[in-house]
Amino acid sequence: MQKIKKGDDVIVRTGKDKGKSGRVVKILKNNTVLVEGINQVKKSQKPNPNANIDGGIVVKDMPINISNIGLYNPAIKKADRVGFRFLDDGKKVRYFKSTNDLVDV
Repeated sequence: MQKIKKGDDVIVRTGKDKGKSGRVVKILKNNTVLVEGINQVKKSQKPNPNANIDGGIVVKDMPINISNIGLYNPAIKKADRVGFRFLDDGKKVRYFKSTNDLVDV
């Protein structure tokens, strides 16, 4: 089980987008994640008439290292660390370390 999953709300802890928040779109292989609205760059794109894509400059989200983001805790309105515990029925769940609240409710 991963500490950060697709669909989680996260906050950037370091880098040029420090303090911004977004939702995890995709988790990539090399410990990086795509977060919507975070780490955006402008890229040139060639037109492709077969795929109905216009050329020009497009804004694109780039991956950010998973160590530079933290899971958003709505109780304290900050990024928080995540731990794991087992419930009575044997199910493994994530919880916030500062408040001991479950992440997956």
